[in-house]
Amino acid sequence: MASYLRALHTHPGPDLAPLPLQACATALDLDGLALLFTPADGPVELVQSFGTHTLALEDLQLTQGQGPSLDAARNGTLLLLPDLGDPTAFAATRWPTLPGAIQDLGIAAVFAFPLNIGIITLGALTGHRTRPGPLSADRLADAFGLTSTLAQVIIDQAARPEATSGMFLDEPGLHFAEVHQATGMLSTQLAITCAQALVLLRAHAYSQNRSILTCARDILHHRLQLKKDGTRHNGR
Repeated sequence: MASYLRALHTHPGPDLAPLPLQACATALDLDGLALLFTPADGPVELVQSFGTHTLALEDLQLTQGQGPSLDAARNGTLLLLPDLGDPTAFAATRWPTLPGAIQDLGIAAVFAFPLNIGIITLGALTGHRTRPGPLSADRLADAFGLTSTLAQVIIDQAARPEATSGMFLDEPGLHFAEVHQATGMLSTQLAITCAQALVLLRAHAYSQNRSILTCARDILHHRLQLKKDGTRHNGR
């Protein structure tokens, strides 16, 4: 991680290599990491992930429209949740239905670090553990160093004329691009706004206890058609 950060500072270049999330997770004593960007006037985007449970964790938060990743990426809020099983913890009061659902994924602790430059929030780096427990002081210092460097690199890249939207991507496209495509399709079909369409898609996924990504794929492949009241054509 240290060598990668030195390389970022020295030779950022127009096309950045993917962040070595597995190495970063190991250095931070985490089981998974997610890198999210917050485009101007756009939804939070998951651009890179590592770990068996990471995609499921981010999908769950997108389905519910709440969670540590979204709070960190949208509002610049630092969220350290070392024990999701603690009923008196902050997470239990902020998102009543979320901690239990995250635990069902096999995750016991979540740590969401915003990517901030002053008052500007550019995204978030969210890590998790399958066991409860806080991050050590050294690990916290490493995480703050990593997010600070990432934020500076992102803002520097955005100012470059040759900047691309794919920096740090480990594979073509965005992880939840199909959710945005399905939202647009619903918006057109039902003559509603994209924001309303996303709420409708989230509500259906939540009510059916399904991943929002799988519901989006069903809509895109015409296996699922929703009405404005959230029910589906030819069924519930």
